[in-house]
Amino acid sequence: MKLETTYQTATTEGDPIPKVLVVDDEPNIRELVQVALKFHGCAVTTSATGMDALALATATSPDLIVLDVVLPDIDGFEVCRRLRASDNDVPVIFLTARDTTSDTVTGLTLGGDDYITKPFSVEALVARVRAVLRRAAKRDATEDGDDGPTLRVADLELDEEHWIVRRAGTPVELSPTEFRLLAYLMRNQGLMLSRKQLLENVWGWEYAGQSQVLETYVSYLRRKLDPLGPPLIHTQRGVGYTLRSP
Repeated sequence: MKLETTYQTATTEGDPIPKVLVVDDEPNIRELVQVALKFHGCAVTTSATGMDALALATATSPDLIVLDVVLPDIDGFEVCRRLRASDNDVPVIFLTARDTTSDTVTGLTLGGDDYITKPFSVEALVARVRAVLRRAAKRDATEDGDDGPTLRVADLELDEEHWIVRRAGTPVELSPTEFRLLAYLMRNQGLMLSRKQLLENVWGWEYAGQSQVLETYVSYLRRKLDPLGPPLIHTQRGVGYTLRSP
């Protein structure tokens, strides 16, 4: 991992400075990520342990956390679990050397927003940070009362302004990632969406190399929606998914 010197500044004059907490027990990794994100206009705080990360997340209210999974005290998954249990929905990008599908799914299921494996490209990390911050800013703008449409397909309703989902009048509890995936499917109802399209637009990834994560989340949505009515999400083998009226 080498820090290149050809980066362009990510922020524009007048934009709020995003606050990022970087948690990694390797000093060289912390410094590398800190330098890269500061160059791109972020205010960066660092930590080497999970417990310190939890304290800093409360004290500094970061806009995003870059969180190593393997830490000397509690692991990154447990840090994320405790944050979500305390209703802290700060976006989290997991950073780890463990490159397995089960770890990826675990991290995202706990409420993580992305997952990057070591060794990593600094350019890719910065791009992921930008993508997650953009999604978070869009979500926050919606929650603050900007216009957000209510999407409807058959008896399914999704209120983007208040983050509420109902099917046949019954509230459906969704995680942030499940909500984003369902909203994208509903905005494009009737269209066959490829796995690559869904990964890029829901997770912000620029490749379709983690399709099992997508399949896992489609499965989660079906488990929550299908008991309340006819199936709405349909699979086209080898292509992708579509959401349409029964």
